[in-house]
Amino acid sequence: MTLASLTSYQQRLEQVLQHQLDKKTLTDPRLHQAMGYSLLLGGKRMRPYLVYSCGLMLGASLADLDGPASAIEALHSYSLIHDDLPAMDNDDLRRGKATCHKAFDEATAILAGDALQTFAFELISSHNYQQVPPQRILAMVQQLALHSGYSGMCGGQAIDLAHTNQKMQLDALEQMHQLKTGALIECSVRFAYLASPVDNATHLDALVRYSRAIGLAFQVQDDILDVEGDTQLLGKTAGSDQKANKVTYPALLGLEQAKHKAQLLVEEALAALRELPYATDELVALARYVIARQF
Repeated sequence: MTLASLTSYQQRLEQVLQHQLDKKTLTDPRLHQAMGYSLLLGGKRMRPYLVYSCGLMLGASLADLDGPASAIEALHSYSLIHDDLPAMDNDDLRRGKATCHKAFDEATAILAGDALQTFAFELISSHNYQQVPPQRILAMVQQLALHSGYSGMCGGQAIDLAHTNQKMQLDALEQMHQLKTGALIECSVRFAYLASPVDNATHLDALVRYSRAIGLAFQVQDDILDVEGDTQLLGKTAGSDQKANKVTYPALLGLEQAKHKAQLLVEEALAALRELPYATDELVALARYVIARQF
C-alpha cells in the first residue's frame, strides 16, 4: 500500500459519497447533515481501500467498484455512530471530532445510523454497474446483509456488550472480533471478487483467509493502541477499553504476547496471498500496515 494509492482511493470514495448524498431529496436537513457529518468525517477508509485494491487486482473496473466501496463505508459509518452511543461504548470522540450524538443529539444520531445502514443497501443495489451480472449484484446485497447483521457485525457487538465486566476465553474473544470487526473486512474482499470477472472458488478461499487474518490483526492492534496510543493521534479516547472493563488481547495475553499474536496473524495473511497468481503487492502492504499503524 503506497500513500499515493491510499490517498487516490480515499479521494475517489469521498467524491462518490458526497455525490450520492447530494442527490438525496432533503426531507429533514438536520438528519441529512448528521449523515454527512459521520460519513465524511475522514478515517482510514480501510474497507473501501480493500474493495478497490483487491477488485482491481482481480480485473474489476474502478467504476464498478464504486458501488460496493461506497456501500461498505456507509455501513461502517452507521456502525461507528451506534457503537459510540451512550447505551453502547458511550464515547465522546471519533476520528478526532465529537461523536455524532455529541455533535447533534442522541435521537438524531440513532436515526443517522439507521439511515446510513439503509443507504448502504441503496448504494450497492442501485449502482450503475457496467460489467457485473445481476446474480453477482444480488450476491453482494446478500453478503452485505449477512456480514452486517446477526451473523456478523451486530452479533459480535452483542457478544461484546454481554461480556463487559465478564471473563472471556481467548477463543471466544477471537470469535467475537471475527464478527464485530472482521465481518465487514471479509465482506470487502467478497465484494471485490463478486465485482470482478474471476470465477475461482480456490482463489476466493485464499482471499477470505487473508481477510480474516488481517481483520483479527486489526483488532489486536486496536487493543494495543488503546493501551499505548495517544488520544490526539488516535482520534478517539485512549484507555477507553480498560475504563469500560472490556476483555482485550493485552488483558488476556499481556502486551508483548498481543503484539506477537498480531505479527503471527499478518504472517498468516501473507501466506494466503502467496497462493494467488496475481500481483498482490498492495494487499501485502495493507497487511503490514494493519499492525504498523499508530491510529
